[in-house]
Amino acid sequence: MLEGRTVLVTGASKGIGAAIASAMLGAGAQVIAHYGRDREGAEAAVAAAPDRARLVSADFGDPASLPAFWAEVCADGLPDVVVNNAAIMRQAGGIADDAGLWDETWDEAWRVNVLSPAQLMRLAVRDWLAAGRPGGIIGIGSWVTTRGTTNPGAIAYAATKAAIAAATKTVARTHAKDGILAYVIAPGVVATQMSVESAERTGGVAAVTAQLPMGEWVPPQDIAELAVFLASGRARHLTGATLDVNGAAYIR
Repeated sequence: MLEGRTVLVTGASKGIGAAIASAMLGAGAQVIAHYGRDREGAEAAVAAAPDRARLVSADFGDPASLPAFWAEVCADGLPDVVVNNAAIMRQAGGIADDAGLWDETWDEAWRVNVLSPAQLMRLAVRDWLAAGRPGGIIGIGSWVTTRGTTNPGAIAYAATKAAIAAATKTVARTHAKDGILAYVIAPGVVATQMSVESAERTGGVAAVTAQLPMGEWVPPQDIAELAVFLASGRARHLTGATLDVNGAAYIR
């Protein structure tokens, strides 16, 4: 499905990002797998086809480093699709926490979850426009961007995920005429370590699972398979859409 296409996946070391990188390779794509510090995780994600994968490191906590990262990504040519997945969710910085922790958490979340992925999206769109070619953005959002969160430590995560989702939709509306497509996938409770840590703040894994209509967490592979479909460019008129993947836990 993706033969001849190059896909950049950010945050490819674990969880949803690792599943997406692996699935893109499985669909025939060339994959550029971004990682922060966990190179071994990124290597494992692309282990099925390392000959079609390249690993590139960048610290998303430093938005000023993104132009150099993008230049390295494009060393062999522009990617066709950017999957904006990298994000953090600290289990701290809620309203009840002290001002110092609040400020620190919000600052870090803003840099990693908004400024860096927005900068990456800007660089990609500018280069696609300059080259006169189409491109695709797939943003990995969250259901908390529209329903809020009951995790007191995830307020900054929810707000920043909503911000980058709005930016992605703006790209979709502004550049549809240029053949640049942009989507947001909004997962519910996904079976990742990040979700486990969040569940511990909201009653535990069993309590969270009991609230889900399907009685199970979303497998990361479900998100990955949807990302592969969107990366194919076959759903042009879905551009701008937010696609909910939560097992009927949140219907709007």
